[in-house]
Amino acid sequence: MARPNRRLARRSRYTPYVDGPDPLAPPVDLAEALDSIGEDVMAGYSPERAMRELLRRGGRDQAGLDELARRVAERRSELTRTHNLDGTLQEVKQLLDRAVLAERRQLARDVDMNEGDRALAQMQLDNLPSSPAAAVNELNGYDWRSSEARQEFDKIKDLLGREVLDQRFAGMKQALENASDADRAALGEMLADLNGLLDSRKRGEDSQEQFDDFMAKHGDHFPEQPDTLDQLLDTLSSRAAAAQRMRSSMTREQRDELDALAQQAFGSAELMSSLSQLDDSLRSLRPGEDWAGSERLDGEKGLGLGDGTGVFQDLADLDALAEQLAQSYEGSQLDDLDLEKLARQLGSDAVVDARTLQRLEKALRETGTMRRGSDGQLALTPKAMRQLGKAVLRAVADTMSGRQGGHDVRRSGAAGEPSGSTRAWAFGDTEPWDVTRTITNALTRRSAEGRVDGGPIGIQVDDVEIQETETRTQACVALLVDTSFSMAMEGRWVPMKRTALALHTLVTSRFRGDDLQLISFGRSASVMQIEQLVGLDARWDKGTNLHHALLLANRHFRKHPKAQPVLLIVTDGEPTSHLESSGEVFFSYPPDPVTIALAVRELDGSMRLGARTTFFRLGDDPGLARFVEAMARRAGGAVITPETDDLGAAVIGSYLSSRGNGAFGGWGSDQER
Repeated sequence: MARPNRRLARRSRYTPYVDGPDPLAPPVDLAEALDSIGEDVMAGYSPERAMRELLRRGGRDQAGLDELARRVAERRSELTRTHNLDGTLQEVKQLLDRAVLAERRQLARDVDMNEGDRALAQMQLDNLPSSPAAAVNELNGYDWRSSEARQEFDKIKDLLGREVLDQRFAGMKQALENASDADRAALGEMLADLNGLLDSRKRGEDSQEQFDDFMAKHGDHFPEQPDTLDQLLDTLSSRAAAAQRMRSSMTREQRDELDALAQQAFGSAELMSSLSQLDDSLRSLRPGEDWAGSERLDGEKGLGLGDGTGVFQDLADLDALAEQLAQSYEGSQLDDLDLEKLARQLGSDAVVDARTLQRLEKALRETGTMRRGSDGQLALTPKAMRQLGKAVLRAVADTMSGRQGGHDVRRSGAAGEPSGSTRAWAFGDTEPWDVTRTITNALTRRSAEGRVDGGPIGIQVDDVEIQETETRTQACVALLVDTSFSMAMEGRWVPMKRTALALHTLVTSRFRGDDLQLISFGRSASVMQIEQLVGLDARWDKGTNLHHALLLANRHFRKHPKAQPVLLIVTDGEPTSHLESSGEVFFSYPPDPVTIALAVRELDGSMRLGARTTFFRLGDDPGLARFVEAMARRAGGAVITPETDDLGAAVIGSYLSSRGNGAFGGWGSDQER
């Protein structure tokens, strides 16, 4: 048996998948997304705003943009309340105190020292200025007796040099720890060459070859490994601007101290001159950076110059992420999210959430759920409307099934659409055979007779089963929905639209021979497509023009003289407006007798056309109750007073009863036929 190659085994490593989308990422839940968008659209949001709101809220198991923005704000608050800007000054003070203490100990135990010199040295140490910068400057010419004290004092200059460089070049503080004179000389040469390169850019004389030569010589100083001068400029200017914001955030005393101390960096005035030249060039080449901002840091943890600059870069990243997550600027989209910044600030889990939201937005736009119309606005596609309608209709079916025990009493007859069931053939039946059931019956009978000869299968009359069909009587349906201001004010707007969508879905998916017209009536009435009604914003005009709505319904009925008219009226108020012969709308509250009379006249017209009429009265208004009861008696119709949440089930049930289909309980399990 071959032994495994241990060398190859040791080299095997599992690493995060970074080459494109995660192939193991779970699919986005478009059904949940569409339900959420549909609810908001029916509540009056535009499809664009509804999609934005979905992305903000997220889903059941999916963090949304608001949650990511909350984490960003929390991270930002943590940075500002945890840190302060005294870190470098405190570290300098500690080194200075240790140097002075070591020198005092040396003076005390140096018995061979001249007493006058000892007294002079002690007096100089006793009278050091309270300012760290001034004390360091005064001790520059001090003749240290203690080697330990001299080492501590030299650390101050080394620290300052590394800190001022770390402000411009991230990681330089650690990289230059215990640096040699040769390292410092190489750094000085890099700064000179960098300033020369930036001067060439300002004159427009730089080239890629010049940049490549610079990186070949000094690339070790730039762990980001930029490919172009522009990439290098972006990195350097971002950090330099953060350093300037940090400086602007300090008190005047802090700035003065650090400016004075910076002159001691590495004991080299040339270093500060080169850095000053670099800052000026970066400001000139990248004026769009935030060079003037400031931030208040009130925490207890002191930051050095380099670490503080990093924190200010983090704050800038967090501010940029907050703007991206807000999606409030023109043309914003989730692809704008900087996932690298998000990973740095919030970790990989936040990136997973952001990518899922990006995939959801892309899926909504590219899978036929949303489309951009000629006006540039997003709209639900017909496919999305069908999916939304099926979901609403299933909910209605569940309600009705629970109320009616789930019993389907649809009648079967000799003509219509297949019901999905079969039955034995009887003389006079003309329905198509169910071939599978018929052959199965023949094989079962043959086996029972003990015949296993494998010959031709003989079919007898008793084997034949036919496809059962539902009786179909074509109906001409008018659903009149009240869109007056009281419907919106009383919270009936969304249930009304859900009802219309459920009925529309039922008719177009199961009763395609029926002709449904949706009519909205407020101050005036109009025929609406389902997309218009679902997207209709709440209206606040006063007026309930049942007269105009009935005029439109009767016109619809007259266009279909061979169909059974079905009139369904959903309202929560008495008629208060009517259409005059001039085409103008008359409004009066309390209702004018003429308004009532015109509504009654059109209802009589519906009755003469043979309409089966049902009123759905919403609310407890006594005047409305008296009116609809009288109208129903006159038309030989019915009045149903459903709770708002049961409106859809009531309308669907009435429609099915009006066309002779009985209860609706069985539809809920009939999957999207």
